[in-house]
Amino acid sequence: MKNMFFKLLTLVVVGMLALSACGSPATATPAVPTAAQPTAAPAATSTVAAPTAQPLSGTINISGAFALYPMMTVWAAEFTKLNPGVQFNVQAGGAGKGMTDTLAGAVDIGMVSREIQPAEVSKGAYGVPVAKDAVFPVISAQNPVLADIMAKGISQATFKKIFITGEITTWGQVVGDSKNTDAIHVYTRSDSAGAADEWALFCGGKVQADLLKTAIGVNGEPALVATVIKDPLGISYSNLNSVFDVTSGNIVTGAAVPPIDASGTGQITPDEVYKTTADAVNAVAAGKYPSPPARFENLVTKGKPTGLEQAFILWILTDGQKDLSQAGYVPLTADQQTAALAKVK
Repeated sequence: MKNMFFKLLTLVVVGMLALSACGSPATATPAVPTAAQPTAAPAATSTVAAPTAQPLSGTINISGAFALYPMMTVWAAEFTKLNPGVQFNVQAGGAGKGMTDTLAGAVDIGMVSREIQPAEVSKGAYGVPVAKDAVFPVISAQNPVLADIMAKGISQATFKKIFITGEITTWGQVVGDSKNTDAIHVYTRSDSAGAADEWALFCGGKVQADLLKTAIGVNGEPALVATVIKDPLGISYSNLNSVFDVTSGNIVTGAAVPPIDASGTGQITPDEVYKTTADAVNAVAAGKYPSPPARFENLVTKGKPTGLEQAFILWILTDGQKDLSQAGYVPLTADQQTAALAKVK
């Protein structure tokens, strides 16, 4: 009888050890954000702790649009705080450079501030929108007809004649003053730029190459804005975050943003005048600023993103969206965010 009892006890112990072994976690879960899944009812007898996530590590190389560069440096710093094993190398150089570097495999992610072209998609470019902003016209605060421009605005038709056809060549023609013969100095980007493509579209062209051939080319956005500020007769275009100072909340010192006369009547409305960063951001967010030159900011990878790049872009599309408004960008709407997340997962 006693021997039978010990045999039964041994069988029970062995069975319990087998059940315990079956409950052990097998693998760690990658630290990649995923959409919320339905919560399953917990097993009544399970007491096993959830698997722990493996820490992310590695280096992400990024290049491209000046428009997205300020935001990318913020995102990179925040992501590294959450994942100390991840390092970033972020460089601005224009949307064209970002696309070229990505397709060549020189970087992991390209910042492209324009639509992705079919020819680029055929080469493997995979674009995901992550934010929205806009390109604004810019002139010097020392412009000789500044008061008239700020009162009447400049129509889309007039911008076309300045930047595309070259029919308008003096500031007197812009404001309807035949006595003013001051020549307009048109400046444009000499490097491949998303801002230039968007401004060309707004002015009636299709791509950067359609902008005035006699325009003075300047390499890089910071240099372009600085050049216009120093030239009372200059005019150009630039990204929101280069024309408006996010820190002060005002237009950058020395620059002026001429209102776009949407009606073409020479009579602008108060909401067409942008004096602060908030004015500009709110107009883009509400759809009151024309599109183009309002546009999406895209991140591009060669092929669908995977691994560390996928984890970073998923974070940008979720937690990273909260940083956009404060930095002078427009976050994606809920529908836009859902569509972008679906492209990455």
